[in-house]
Amino acid sequence: MAPTTLGALARQLQSPGRLSAIRGAEQTPVHGVNTLEDAVEGEISFLTNPKYRQLALDCRASALIIARNEDLRFKVPVLKCEDPYAALTVATIHIHGYRRHPQWGTSDGATISPSAKIGPGASIAAGVSVEENVVIGKNVVIYPGTYVARDVTIGDDVVLYPNVIIYEACALGNRVTIHAGTVIGEDGLGYAPLNGKWLKIPQVGCVLIGDDVEIGSNCTIDRATMGTTRIASGTKLSNLIAIGHGTKIGEDCMVVAQVGIAGSAVIGKHVTIAGQAGVVGHIHIGDHVQIGAQAGVTESIAAGTKVLGSPAAPINDAKRQFVLIQRLPEMKERLKALENEVQALRRLIPEEGGSPGSEPGG
Repeated sequence: MAPTTLGALARQLQSPGRLSAIRGAEQTPVHGVNTLEDAVEGEISFLTNPKYRQLALDCRASALIIARNEDLRFKVPVLKCEDPYAALTVATIHIHGYRRHPQWGTSDGATISPSAKIGPGASIAAGVSVEENVVIGKNVVIYPGTYVARDVTIGDDVVLYPNVIIYEACALGNRVTIHAGTVIGEDGLGYAPLNGKWLKIPQVGCVLIGDDVEIGSNCTIDRATMGTTRIASGTKLSNLIAIGHGTKIGEDCMVVAQVGIAGSAVIGKHVTIAGQAGVVGHIHIGDHVQIGAQAGVTESIAAGTKVLGSPAAPINDAKRQFVLIQRLPEMKERLKALENEVQALRRLIPEEGGSPGSEPGG
């Protein structure tokens, strides 16, 4: 951690957080960032959600980052920002920095093919296996247990955490981070029915991952049957995500945990897919689409649309559906009451040629 003061931190936040005011002692020491619940003296916290206002009023932090239009008076100094979340991010980077990786060099305990090309500054741990014709860029960090198959290309400043597996002929761009246990380029679900059996189709494609992509733990990204599965630059994947063969994901997408995307789906730029959503194959998701948690996407979605539910529908339609579903028990009781009322009215209606309560021929 890098100790600083509130005034120095304010100067760091002028541009990204669009700082609008500082209220309180600029010399207030700050050595950490923490949550409203856990912050203590010497740490700075933040308020972005109004429902946590009381926590902010009671917190023990030495300072707070708040929105420009927040009108509460706090007992500690505050930094008022147009974008508190961006300001918080910059403050965290400034104080804590990013994780520092070990600098092993190339360990004697790594198994590296003589035909592999390793760039300067690479750190390759014991227990790593690198096969023939692999190209690894400069300043790459590869943690123990990782396997890099033949003909793989890895760009500069890439970090591969423990037990990452990269199958043959896949390519990673610069500044890619892949967390522990993820598999890149395994065979997709490619089988053809033949005489009542499933005949495996050779998966001869590859996976291409662009620059500045981060992939969480225990994800699986299938290689294409033919051609490429592609994750474009800037996209971020959380944990436990399955990407089917031949899928194309555009730039700067955000995919949250436990999402499944079937093969040959095409996802546009700046798409957000929330947790546990499922996307069928061979459809197109337009740019800037937002897909809600647990949505089941079965049809293509036009650019800029927000969808929710299963099957996924435009968000306002989905909300109306949810309201109706919640009212079903009440509606069922009302329907039963109406049926009883109709039956009672029918008993009052005379049969043809008669009158209510009259006997035939009376």
